Amino acid sequence: MGVDETTFYDPEQIAILPMGFCYPGTGSSGDLPPRPECAPAWRTKALAQLKQLELTIVLGQYALAYHMPGKRRSVTDAVRDWQQSWPTVVPLPHPSPRNQGWFAKNPWFETEVLPALKKRIQDLV
Repeated sequence: MGVDETTFYDPEQIAILPMGFCYPGTGSSGDLPPRPECAPAWRTKALAQLKQLELTIVLGQYALAYHMPGKRRSVTDAVRDWQQSWPTVVPLPHPSPRNQGWFAKNPWFETEVLPALKKRIQDLV
């Protein structure tokens, strides 16, 4: 994101919302998917409180399905087409260490998407 720690944790500038506000538990390879009843119960109410929301970073497949419904597509396809929802919504792969292979296979992400996103964030904070 290109911001310092103070800015990142400043609730007046950046809000970090999970997809489900209910912990789904763990599975064999990490956390289980968000529980389906949690986002409808809590996420819309939380987002409605963010009166000056100017940018939503959509991380991973569950957030993609919620924020960009109607298009069954892979995270890769959504990220590749990031300019379609620019400048208010930016789909990104989940920044998990398990996705290192994805980053290696998609070098355009680091050279095209990240610089634009960092500039957008700098313009907003």
